[in-house]
Amino acid sequence: MQKKEVVAMLLAGGQGSRLGILTKKLAKPAVPFGGKYRIIDFTLSNCSNSGIDTVGVLTQYRPMTLNAYIGIGSSWDLDRAGGGVSVLPPYMREQGGEWYKGTANAVYQNIDFIEQYDPEYVLILSGDHIYKMDYSKMLSYHKSKGAVATIAVIPVPWEETHRFGVMKTDDTGRITEFQEKPKVAKSNLASMGVYVFDWQVLRAYLEADEADPDSNNDFGKNIIPNMLAAGEPMYAYAFKEYWKDVGTVDSLWEANMDLLAKDPELKLNEAGWKIFSLNQTLPPQLVGPEADVQGSLLGDGCLVLGKVHRSVIFTGAQIAKGAEVTESVIMPGVKIGEGATVHKAIIGENTIVEAGAKIGVPPRPGEKADIVNENGITVIEDNVCVPHSMRIVQGTVLSVAEWPAFPEEWIS
Repeated sequence: MQKKEVVAMLLAGGQGSRLGILTKKLAKPAVPFGGKYRIIDFTLSNCSNSGIDTVGVLTQYRPMTLNAYIGIGSSWDLDRAGGGVSVLPPYMREQGGEWYKGTANAVYQNIDFIEQYDPEYVLILSGDHIYKMDYSKMLSYHKSKGAVATIAVIPVPWEETHRFGVMKTDDTGRITEFQEKPKVAKSNLASMGVYVFDWQVLRAYLEADEADPDSNNDFGKNIIPNMLAAGEPMYAYAFKEYWKDVGTVDSLWEANMDLLAKDPELKLNEAGWKIFSLNQTLPPQLVGPEADVQGSLLGDGCLVLGKVHRSVIFTGAQIAKGAEVTESVIMPGVKIGEGATVHKAIIGENTIVEAGAKIGVPPRPGEKADIVNENGITVIEDNVCVPHSMRIVQGTVLSVAEWPAFPEEWIS
């Protein structure tokens, strides 16, 4: 088996009892989110975008939907011959088998899976959080600190500290104290459930933990406190972007509502960090709070902040605030800038209409319009940029070759 620098172990076996009837028939990571995703899509997409291509998904409670959903991992580009994604439920061994007793025990039971890749580091992840994170940056931080364990952390409201493992650090970021779900917290710096460990060190602690009959076999309750007590160099990695633990009905609702903010912290349509799913890779369309949409078709991944009437907007198109699109067909990837107007037009793929440009306007007195189709449709070729100072008369059909030949009167 090909050696890997890092192997990710994704804990996805939780029952999610605080989500009530939503997890009555499926595991928490399989709960739908954000119009087209499931919760686990975010962690799997983070792995793919971070260049981590070997992921073990540890399932247990109601695994059928989750197992079928993940499949061979092709939706997240994790269908690799030397690695990829592997679903790891509890299984029978020569000496018998048992359910995963805790998060640490779940990893312990899969030591053989990890060992076949002979990794230097193991990344432990949770499958029930909504966030975008580049794990490769956290790994680099771990190396730079000479740590044996690094915990991703984020500040949380003090009234919510009882839900998390919280820690205190010194000026260098080294962890000096750790409390697991405290009644009275000494810090509001919460663990995100994202850990990087030196594998050989972690393996020794997992084996010692398994031999302790009084252990809860849990990372937060046992492994991390034991490593801290032994004086191991452990560091906190500060995460400053959007992160949400969606383990309760309230937090799941809040995370969905967060997507509808005027300027959402978590952006689903960023080209550089896509969230993949078993469905198409584009996010659902987003209609902004000041948008005006009537009698139109909106494709996946489009963003509408302006006015769209009687138009067809294809996948990935963006209509900025103050822009107006009427009786038009906007092809995939088109961007219509602020204050631009498009009337009775077809705009080719990936074309950019800059702010204030006007497409499909009536001719001025004495201005001739070369109408070449029966309905006076303005047509703009794909992959061009319409400058902000441009006005294009209705019925015009323009290609890149004709771009320099615009009449001067078309420049406002």
